[in-house]
Amino acid sequence: MRLLITLCILAFTQLFFNMAHASPHTPINANQQKADGNTAREDERRKRRPVKTTATKKVKTPATKKAREAALPVKRESTKAARVAQAKKTLLKEKKKTTAEPLRTAKLSKKSLSKKIAASKKAEKKHYGRQRATAKGTVRENDELTAPLKLSKAHRARYQKARETAMNKLMGQLGKPYQWGGTSPKTGFDCSGLVWYAYKDLVKFKIPRTANEMYHLRDAASIKRDQLEKGDLVFFRINGRGTADHVGVYLGGGKFIQSPRTGKDIQVSALSEDYWQEHYIGARRVMTPKTIR
Repeated sequence: MRLLITLCILAFTQLFFNMAHASPHTPINANQQKADGNTAREDERRKRRPVKTTATKKVKTPATKKAREAALPVKRESTKAARVAQAKKTLLKEKKKTTAEPLRTAKLSKKSLSKKIAASKKAEKKHYGRQRATAKGTVRENDELTAPLKLSKAHRARYQKARETAMNKLMGQLGKPYQWGGTSPKTGFDCSGLVWYAYKDLVKFKIPRTANEMYHLRDAASIKRDQLEKGDLVFFRINGRGTADHVGVYLGGGKFIQSPRTGKDIQVSALSEDYWQEHYIGARRVMTPKTIR
């Protein structure tokens, strides 16, 4: 029963609402609502629309190229002037480069020529001594000795005369007795005294007094056995005193002059003898075109 009453009430309520919508006042209200809605939307659009100001006024650019050029005459002229200036700069650079190139090559050629001349002079320069430094800083002893020296006639004659003087002084002492510590023809000579007597007045540097000092002399060039020349000093180790304890002077042809020992006279001996080959340790050159007085 209660359910039936409830259904009736619901049906009556629905009927009442349908009649209210169907009444003649309803369209007027709907149109009014619609007009109100449109007004509100128009106000919103006006608020959102940006306000045009005179400060930010946009100027329309001409569409054609001529119009654009006419609109910007100053800018066009400035760009044209800049292009002309840039072209002038490039032309000036190229001109300088073309004129400077032959000068640069000439400078380089002069430098290379001077370097070659200096190198040739350095190669021609001959050093004597036990140790000589090369361009790379290494020590080489015998490479330059094989190269011939360029000497004037007067210098060559002076060198040959000095060498002959030394040989004559040595050969003039043949047959004189050995004398320990002797350095004079009056008293006799030991081995190093004989060499000292022969060369002391002929070379620029001071000749040492002992055979070991002569062997280590810096002003004397080390010589290989197959490069021996007349006047070179030949050294031997006989008694084991120092590096060298005996010295003679090479005469050429495998012969050398020496003052051997107590009880013997100054004599000429052969390097090819077994005894001297066994005790031979090296040779030095004290007399050269550069070292003579």
